[in-house]
Amino acid sequence: MAPRVSIVVPAYNNADFIGETIESILSQTYRDFELVIADHASTDSTLDVIARYDDDRIRVEHTEAGGGAKRNWDRVSRLATGELIKLVCGDDTITETSIADQVAAFDAHPSAVLVASQRTLVDAAGKTIIATRGLGKLSGLVDGRTAARTAVLAGSNIFGEPGCVLMRRDALADIGWWDNDHPFLIDQATFTEVALKGDVVAIRSSLAAFRINAGQWSVRLAREQAGQAAGFHRKLRAAYPDLLSENDVRIGNARALVTSFLRRAVYVLLRRRITHQPPEPV
Repeated sequence: MAPRVSIVVPAYNNADFIGETIESILSQTYRDFELVIADHASTDSTLDVIARYDDDRIRVEHTEAGGGAKRNWDRVSRLATGELIKLVCGDDTITETSIADQVAAFDAHPSAVLVASQRTLVDAAGKTIIATRGLGKLSGLVDGRTAARTAVLAGSNIFGEPGCVLMRRDALADIGWWDNDHPFLIDQATFTEVALKGDVVAIRSSLAAFRINAGQWSVRLAREQAGQAAGFHRKLRAAYPDLLSENDVRIGNARALVTSFLRRAVYVLLRRRITHQPPEPV
């Protein structure tokens, strides 16, 4: 029998962190799941780290180089056999009750197509930067259209990174898998389209940790991300003219621009914190 849940990990050069990712998944209190890992032609020791884990629930596959994130995210998602699917990036983690809490939400709300939680933002060393973040004002069972419109008006990905979300695999398949029309928004765009197929459950507690890379986040990238957000908002308005007004799109676009530059500021501050950190005592 297929497991109820598929946890899928698209890996690429994640040797430093993927062990922690796998361990967080294998430690779940909910046991009826499979773990599918698809390595996207890593050139570091990612596969060596994965090979250390001997567990019947783990299946390792390979994706040829090229095609960016979408190619590997689609491949690993298509390989999933469970009714519910969670994608966890190869440098992020989930809490031990993440799956149990989100499956319980699905059981309590049969109309739901997506369950999202808040998350913790951590640095490369795993130290907490922000303890609880995400979901905006969403709480409990929310109509998917309301959730989608709220996300646009926020100008940011209130659903969170993939590790925050458990969704119905058939809903993901129905929208054509991961939406990469605007690559910076591959997760947000996909979750929005899935949400529009039913209801959303928002769990206001942190069930995942997202690792912030303190590398360069340039003004050019901030503007590019904001531009892609605006493109996604326009696409959504064209597809669902009764969902968003022109004013909604203008508000979302303005907030997306502000959010992109705020994110850049956080990354710059984090990089400086790491750079000026005093040496550890011997």
